[in-house]
Amino acid sequence: MGHASGFEYEVRSDGSVKVTHFGRKAAILRDARAEEFLEEVASDPQGSMARWTGNYKRGNERVAKKHPRNQR
Repeated sequence: MGHASGFEYEVRSDGSVKVTHFGRKAAILRDARAEEFLEEVASDPQGSMARWTGNYKRGNERVAKKHPRNQR
């Protein structure tokens, strides 16, 4: 499985989280979604950011389908 790279995130003063991919805005997360993201990103930063921004469909869809967040 490939490894996502180029992602960074910034926690803003209002509590929202800005996720960028190679310097370009990929997502803005607010409230409960931002809190959930910050908990998940601690274990696998690059992979988590790829999943949260939707930039993971590069041949690993089966793995992503089994992720707990996608079981809803």
